[in-house]
Amino acid sequence: MSTNLDVFNTTQYKMNVIKSTNFNFPNQTGFYKGKVRDVYSFEDLLVMVASDRISAFDVVLPEAIPFKGQVLNQIAEHFLKATQSIVPNWLLAVPDPNVSAGLKCEAFPVEMVVRGYLAGHAARTYKSGLRTLCGVTLPEGLKENDKLPQPIITPTTKAHEGHDEDISREDILAKGLVSEEDYVQLEQYTLALFEKGTQMAAEQGLILVDTKYEFGKIDGKIVLIDEIHTPDSSRYFYADDYAERQASGESQKQLSKEFVREWLIANNFQGKEGQTVPEMTPEWVNQISERYIELFEKVTGKAFEKSVTDNVLERVEKNVLTFLANR
Repeated sequence: MSTNLDVFNTTQYKMNVIKSTNFNFPNQTGFYKGKVRDVYSFEDLLVMVASDRISAFDVVLPEAIPFKGQVLNQIAEHFLKATQSIVPNWLLAVPDPNVSAGLKCEAFPVEMVVRGYLAGHAARTYKSGLRTLCGVTLPEGLKENDKLPQPIITPTTKAHEGHDEDISREDILAKGLVSEEDYVQLEQYTLALFEKGTQMAAEQGLILVDTKYEFGKIDGKIVLIDEIHTPDSSRYFYADDYAERQASGESQKQLSKEFVREWLIANNFQGKEGQTVPEMTPEWVNQISERYIELFEKVTGKAFEKSVTDNVLERVEKNVLTFLANR
């Protein structure tokens, strides 16, 4: 139940969320504004500011979510450190709760989506009657959220604007987007990371349902880039009542951004032309923030410590400048 305090806090935070940045750092060579990240380029370095913007259906929604950027940034840090023995990654430092700094890499033009369950986009595709997703054949007789016989990789193209598009392994190779040698390595890394993520989720009483990984190359070596196992890139179910809910046909209790997508769908928005984003009330914004914090604590097993939000942009700029001066 919402309270006046909830509304007050959301209004207060609204002045201190990171909706966008426009810094000009020494020796900066470029700037790119993604859906949720502001990326500052240097000769051999990228500094990514995780904003509090939220996107769904490849559309940035009008309201920023308090602490969302910090949640994403610190979950990514947690899992990048936990998986660096599986695949090298880009991360060098986390100079601010909302900032990651790391190696500048040449990114592959595809995202490696891996699915262990029939959920989300895969479930919607299956419900439409199709039995092939990104060139992968799905068995008959599945219900939404059923576990798949084995994890499958369903890649997408990477779109700077608009929608990412499903693509098959065969098309990736035929179009020369990735060499066969590199793609085989990407598949191996993807499945190994998903296995590790599944194990870490199970230790927290969760099921890692699906996720995506992005990779790049530096000096001829493949490295893991961007974020991993965050609520923006992953879907989690609660393990304790998963089987009971499947047997009874109930929807699964989950920790992911899917609840935002479901709210948008219920309000007739899926990012299609002519559709309007429904109003995001202070109560709803606050609820999204609380769900993101819950996910942080559940997937990492750590208590979430809210960063200081007074003069948040000044804080970020100061911490990045200190990092750049000391590296």
